[in-house]
Amino acid sequence: MLQGECNCGAVRFEIDGDPGGIYVCHCSICRRATGANGIAVLVVPKQRLRWLQGQEAIAQWSKPGADWHTWFCRHCGARVPGENDANTLFVPAGTISAGAEGLRVRHHLFVGSKAAWEMLPEDGAERHVEGLRSPPP
Repeated sequence: MLQGECNCGAVRFEIDGDPGGIYVCHCSICRRATGANGIAVLVVPKQRLRWLQGQEAIAQWSKPGADWHTWFCRHCGARVPGENDANTLFVPAGTISAGAEGLRVRHHLFVGSKAAWEMLPEDGAERHVEGLRSPPP
């Protein structure tokens, strides 16, 4: 089981089972949203994530003119899990506070639009010029 929380601890959650690995998105939208080289996330079925506290502290922002959304804690601004599609949630990997010892990066997404200054690590993860339509099994 994985446990996670926002930076201030107002939002807490648990994830049952093996999440299958980390996806790192390098697209320009994720770079601007984080101020970094992108965002690392887990993609999990909705029924495997259990909110422990703080759902009322979650806010959402949608990028106008794009199919892109982010969820964050209203108190500390930290990214928190949000809807990936009808069946899955994305979970920012940096929010995992317990149980992450076995997690590894499995996919680098949108490497075709990564920042010119970014050097991708030799971590054995698959590299995708664009994104994936749905997570591999």
